[in-house]
Amino acid sequence: MRTNQPQTIYLSEYTVPAYLVDHVDLRFELFEDGARVHSTLTIRRNPQGSELAQPLVLDGDSLTLEAVHLNGDELAPDAYEEHDGQLVVANVPEAFTLGVVTWIEPQNNTRLEGLYKSSGMFCTQCEAEGFRCITYYPDRPDVMARFRTRIEADRSAYPVLLSNGNPVEQGALEDGRHFVTWEDPFPKPCYLFALVAGDLVEKRDSFTTVSGRNIDLRMYVEPRNAEKCDFAMDSLKRAMRWDEEVFGREYDLDIFMIVAVDDFNMGAMENKGLNIFNSSCVLASQDTATDAAFQRIEAIVAHEYFHNWSGNRVTCRDWFQLSLKEGFTVFRDARFSEDMGSPTVKRIEDATLLRTAQFAEDAGPMAHPIRPASYMEISNFYTLTIYEKGAEVVRMIYNLLGPAAFREGSDLYFQRHDGQAVTTDDFVQAMEDASGVDLGQFRLWYEQAGTPVLTVSDDFDEARGIYRLTVEQAIPDTPGQTDKKPQHIPFALGLLGAGGESLPLRLSADDEAPQTERVLDLREPTQSFEFHGLSEKPVPSLLRHFSAPVRVNYPWTREQLLFLMSHDPDGFNRWDAGQRLAVDVIQSLIGQPDSAEIEPRLVDAYRHLLNDTDLDQALVAKMLQLPSEAYLVELSESADVPAIHHARERVLNHLAVALRDDLLACYERNQGGGDYQLTPTAIASRSLRNTALAWLLHIDDERGRELANSQFEQADNMTDRLGALRALVNSGFDEDRTRALDAFYERFSDDPQVVELWFSVQASSSKAGQLPQIHRLLEHPAFDWKNPNKVRSVVAVFAGQNLPAFHNPDGSGYNFLAEQVRRLDDSNPQIAARLVTPLTRWRKFAPTYGQQMKAALEGIRDKQSLSRDVYEVVHKSLAD
Repeated sequence: MRTNQPQTIYLSEYTVPAYLVDHVDLRFELFEDGARVHSTLTIRRNPQGSELAQPLVLDGDSLTLEAVHLNGDELAPDAYEEHDGQLVVANVPEAFTLGVVTWIEPQNNTRLEGLYKSSGMFCTQCEAEGFRCITYYPDRPDVMARFRTRIEADRSAYPVLLSNGNPVEQGALEDGRHFVTWEDPFPKPCYLFALVAGDLVEKRDSFTTVSGRNIDLRMYVEPRNAEKCDFAMDSLKRAMRWDEEVFGREYDLDIFMIVAVDDFNMGAMENKGLNIFNSSCVLASQDTATDAAFQRIEAIVAHEYFHNWSGNRVTCRDWFQLSLKEGFTVFRDARFSEDMGSPTVKRIEDATLLRTAQFAEDAGPMAHPIRPASYMEISNFYTLTIYEKGAEVVRMIYNLLGPAAFREGSDLYFQRHDGQAVTTDDFVQAMEDASGVDLGQFRLWYEQAGTPVLTVSDDFDEARGIYRLTVEQAIPDTPGQTDKKPQHIPFALGLLGAGGESLPLRLSADDEAPQTERVLDLREPTQSFEFHGLSEKPVPSLLRHFSAPVRVNYPWTREQLLFLMSHDPDGFNRWDAGQRLAVDVIQSLIGQPDSAEIEPRLVDAYRHLLNDTDLDQALVAKMLQLPSEAYLVELSESADVPAIHHARERVLNHLAVALRDDLLACYERNQGGGDYQLTPTAIASRSLRNTALAWLLHIDDERGRELANSQFEQADNMTDRLGALRALVNSGFDEDRTRALDAFYERFSDDPQVVELWFSVQASSSKAGQLPQIHRLLEHPAFDWKNPNKVRSVVAVFAGQNLPAFHNPDGSGYNFLAEQVRRLDDSNPQIAARLVTPLTRWRKFAPTYGQQMKAALEGIRDKQSLSRDVYEVVHKSLAD
């Protein structure tokens, strides 16, 4: 049973394991009513541990212990203790084998940790601490062993039996059963163990490595998904080749496998040689997946493959070092995605996620450094801070060192630590040693929580032609951290002249080879920089390429933002100027009467964008998206969501009415023709077309209505079909909305992933996703409380994306979410804890809303037998 007052684990208290495991021999007997697990561990005392004799302590959770053997002899019950989730054997020799037999019930495992069943197949999820739900083991990442796994099951029900490594033996058993034995030659922590057994279709391909080795590639899916594997397989091969060319990493086993699973708490898992994927993150076809889904699948397939080196061959010493593998690997998959598509658009997408969600996390009660100092439940620290901010920190190292030195550093890191469990300090040290660059101050990024705020001021000495830029950095207080030290921040910038030209950045009067873009090293609380030889005061282009995960405060005028939108050569900052302008206009209308004037130049700026066919159309598509309500909330000091929603709606309606003819022209200009293609040009065209359609339906335009219905009925791909559906759902055309939703469900009712899209379109809509409608979705026959994807597509989407409905002034949205969290806490605490997030920022909102959110959190807190997952989030959120 989980305790209601979980223990806090501290990084400062880390000690090496008392015992090491050199080899693990597993035998699984799989049955319909459970599974018997035979584990034989080859163990020795850790020479780096205490010299004093210590008992052997193994972790376990929800296990029925049947037998314990020491060096082949069964131990009497009084020779060991089983309590508080541990198996303790007091007297063991220096080196020995320990045999443990446990009985588990995967079919009743609703937590989806350890070994469980999904759609009739057995599968595992062992990161972070799921292996202890399979057998007793020192369940920590710094215990690395070689695994040999034998799986036995009924051949007719489970013809496919998979585990890590290479298959070494298989055969028939009595009573229609069979077995397969797998051996992984590389030592790994138990969190990377994987097992799958089921009736699956196998899709095969191959890849020839740079050294000429032939790798057998396999994907396993349910028969109904056999035609949805090609894109993921092609993505895998692209990722394998890219990793060889860019990072010099070649795959090491003879076989690489991917399995698609419907019931999965995470997106995917990088188990050595046997990646297990949430079906939504790997299955795709033109008819069932949007452009965004294809791009997401490509990135996730690459991410999990890249883990083979950055996570598997070199892994984490402890879970405080989680960003060692996740931050580094997210950086690697982002670089891969940039090379596969538009670098500017990818940078915009990453920055949007940071500024909307990760910055909110940094400013909330669960704020923590990239390397946390403590935690109660490690599952709560699979956060945007660990992943996305961690990736930004690696990117800053890349920018500070340069591509060549960074590659030397990564090569040294892999060479030095291959087969080891290490720390973020080891990673940074390798970068320092390879480059000679001092990263001492930079290490503060790993230690200090919070988003740095850069306040920028400037002045121009016309007589001397000197432009001075002053930057002050400060990091807000976060739970447990105050009075923070200044960090090393790479600050990229350029200066533009009145004609839009890039001006030379001379840091001294005798600078003969000036650059038009520089990266300034910010290290002090306040620093000033002078640029010489200027004839006029320039317009500053600050934080180009989003060179650091920081907030920038500078008093741009609307004239300057309009200027940067049209002239900045950095695509990211051109987009950012448009976002800042839209934010300024929307914020100026919050709380104002509807008669208040809307910035007249905004229409002209968006008209120019809509008709600028020379600009990268993928960038245009991004620039046409108004700042989200979630981002506007994040920028508010005391958010009033209905007021924010109303102001944003006013601006959107104003633009759509004024630009109606331009929107229709944009739609027609980007009409699809020919075969569906996944090229950047085709993706941008569809994005523009569906944005124009959404804006037209937002003002209930009759011509837009005709186009939407026609597109919905005739679309040959999910991007256009879903774009039309979403536009109709968010329109005022009630009959069209109902008809389209019914037709969409009827067509795709047998495809779980598409049904999840159908759920989310409704749950995210303020028109179709009010609370009574959300309750009806939860009662729909296709909804399944045991499936995390279904829960996320309704409950999480409603609370995280449908802000007007969730923040209903009567508090009903908050009470609804609290009710679902309490319900899920008993069956799947991981998912329950993640659902709490929208309530944790209650201090961010106006008192009327914040107090009701707090009351909903208190209702969760008062639930009996609260899981430690939810306990940690709720109690930190309510702490003074």
